[in-house]
Amino acid sequence: MARAQQNFVCQSCGAVSSKWAGRCESCSAWNSISEEASGGIAPVLENRRGRRVKLMPLSGDEPDAPRIQSGIGEFDRVCGGGIVPGSALLVGGDPGIGKSTLLLQVTAALARRGCRAVYISGEESPAQIRLRARRMELSDAPVELGVETRLSNILATLEGGAGKAPAVIVIDSIQTVMTDAIDAAPGTVTQLRASTQELVRAAKRTGCAVIMVGHVTKDGQIAGPRVIEHMVDTVLYFEGDRGHQFRILRGVKNRFGPTDEIGVFEMTGAGLSQVENPSALFLAGRQEDVSGSAVFAGIEGTRPVLVEIQALVAPSSLGTPRRAVVGWDSGRLAMVLAVLDARCGLTLGASDVYLNVAGGLRISEPAADLAVATALVSSFTGVPVRASSVIFGEISLSGEIRPVSQSEARLKEAAKLGFTRALTPTGITAKPAAINLDEVPLLARLVEDFQDQAESRNG
Repeated sequence: MARAQQNFVCQSCGAVSSKWAGRCESCSAWNSISEEASGGIAPVLENRRGRRVKLMPLSGDEPDAPRIQSGIGEFDRVCGGGIVPGSALLVGGDPGIGKSTLLLQVTAALARRGCRAVYISGEESPAQIRLRARRMELSDAPVELGVETRLSNILATLEGGAGKAPAVIVIDSIQTVMTDAIDAAPGTVTQLRASTQELVRAAKRTGCAVIMVGHVTKDGQIAGPRVIEHMVDTVLYFEGDRGHQFRILRGVKNRFGPTDEIGVFEMTGAGLSQVENPSALFLAGRQEDVSGSAVFAGIEGTRPVLVEIQALVAPSSLGTPRRAVVGWDSGRLAMVLAVLDARCGLTLGASDVYLNVAGGLRISEPAADLAVATALVSSFTGVPVRASSVIFGEISLSGEIRPVSQSEARLKEAAKLGFTRALTPTGITAKPAAINLDEVPLLARLVEDFQDQAESRNG
């Protein structure tokens, strides 16, 4: 019998090499290469001639994909309106952030609606899961619980056998699942790839929606090769800071709905509760007439969200001033500071700069540039921003304020929460009647207004 060929596979990126090395040449990760047997996963090439593929026109009257409503509105929103039967979802997040808690609530809600929901855990015992369910008051939900790590047993459960097949099955987590056909430890790249492929194939064949929990690396990415995220239909990230009670469920991939949609939850003693108006929650407790604070009107997916941006500019005693950023891109902050220095004449290079997005939300859109610059200038001059103002706009390297998308939705959300003034780029035509626009064509003009107010206050 021929000896199985041994390959060396990087556990971070999945790159295969013929010999071991301390550092992966593809992703530059150290000590991530391990030896794995390639037997059992090599493709079998058939010599027979293939059949022609039936080609169809692009036009057609295909109905929309059906949805399974869980009743948890924030989860259904991120999924695009509900779970699609036969789809595969991958949920990732930091350890202890609440992934298992969220999915246990989802399966309980589905079971109470008459769907057969199965929860299979490879990390916890039934007693631990029942203890969590009792704390969350879910013990009466008809959820079918199982503890298993072998892929063959999970697939047999998914097929349903003689009984009714499950409508939704949760695998917690995919890193613990293993197949006997591969000589590799659970959690390795080979096992992850093979297990995910079989689960996705079974979901398409049976019509059962498969929800898999994925561990994340220290960089916040789902552990394993990126090909896993390409296999599944939907990829969700559960984000949040343990110091805050807010949790953000963010969709980064969805074949059946919009991407970059978010759902907001609040962690309580009885589990996760939905936050239907996140803007009001993010702005709760905000102090007025404090310098360095600005309210940004942002867009997360299709939802407008208002959030407070806090900045502090302080004298530095170090040779290299500090730049600390929480919830925003540090490279974007460096660009805004450079524009304020070169185009507006502010000397912020010798000061420590601290920037924080309140509530634990992470912002990635360039529309926050103007709000960040306003908070920095407010902290530097000591002049507070008007409490009734919201701010949005993108800053160019020349110091111009450029328009951003969905301005009307941002302003409507601000008017709903009682704001009456908005610092915006020029050219906005549609706005609510309750909002007065203060258009800012150049960042230098905004800085001059703050400097004039500072002189009058000190005068």
